[in-house]
Amino acid sequence: MTESQKSTHAATESSALTSRRLAYDRVALVLAGIALLGIVILSVLVWRDGNHLSQTRQELSRRLVDGETAQREAQAQAKQNREVLDALQAKVGALEARLAEMQSQQMALETMYQELSHVREDRLLAEIEQDVSIAAQQLQLAGNVEAALIALSGAEARLARNAQPQFLPLRKLITRDIERLKASPAADVAGIALKLDALLNSVSTLPLAFEQRPNKIPPTPSPALAGGETIGDMLRAWGSELWHEVRQLVRIERIDRPDPGLLAPREVFFLRENLRLRLLSARLALLARDGLSFQSDIKQSDAWLATYFDTQAPAIQEAQATLNALKKLEVTRERSELTETLSALRNFKLTRERGAAR
Repeated sequence: MTESQKSTHAATESSALTSRRLAYDRVALVLAGIALLGIVILSVLVWRDGNHLSQTRQELSRRLVDGETAQREAQAQAKQNREVLDALQAKVGALEARLAEMQSQQMALETMYQELSHVREDRLLAEIEQDVSIAAQQLQLAGNVEAALIALSGAEARLARNAQPQFLPLRKLITRDIERLKASPAADVAGIALKLDALLNSVSTLPLAFEQRPNKIPPTPSPALAGGETIGDMLRAWGSELWHEVRQLVRIERIDRPDPGLLAPREVFFLRENLRLRLLSARLALLARDGLSFQSDIKQSDAWLATYFDTQAPAIQEAQATLNALKKLEVTRERSELTETLSALRNFKLTRERGAAR
């Protein structure tokens, strides 16, 4: 190889070496830049992380403080809640005790109410039984339907005010008895009593038989002689006057009954009083619906009128007509029985007593 070639080859190798070094330097520079950039980025990241960590620490510290504050507040609230809960539990206990006391009082009141209700119903049944018994006695002993109706109406009114369903059968029976008594035939008690009162008021003025005076014969007027009459006509007129005078001296009457006896003033007083008592007794028998006593008193009064009083007087005739009309009346009512109602009432009471005993 020649010198020129060697020099050329050496120059080529040196340029290649220089180029290689430049390439290396560039690579090294690039790597250094990259390393520097990495360092810068790393520093930035480290700084950022440190700043973020500091903020995180501050946030954690703040949150820790807030948490402790919240915990203390929660503890205080929990303590307060426990106190409130304890107070509520105490109130609940007091309320439960009060409830138990009220329940016991309610049970006692219910027991008392049941007892009072039972006593009230027993008293009501006793009053109704008393009313029905009074009505039955009035019907059986005196036949007084009005008094029986009053007693039964009072019993029905008590049942209507009570308005309990268990008393409905009793009320139906009593209502049926009331309707039956009202529908039974009855005499005109008020009208008959007024007639008896009129007779009682006229007793003191009725004329007696022995006080009767004969009826006066009216005088026959003497005929006046007119012109043209004969002596025979005049004699007949004188005979008529003479016959009238004779008739005034002797009087003949027909008597269909024995002569009434003379009564002393004291006996007249007792006669009138006995007649008044008979009429009063007839009035009482009418109110008591005692037909036998009523008819007996009316007949006895009529007999006394016919025996001791002047039957020709208009007042006596009117009184006898009234008594004859009263004889035809039937003042006795059909006797009604309340046996079924009394039996139902007593059976009802017996059933209640057995139920209460059980």
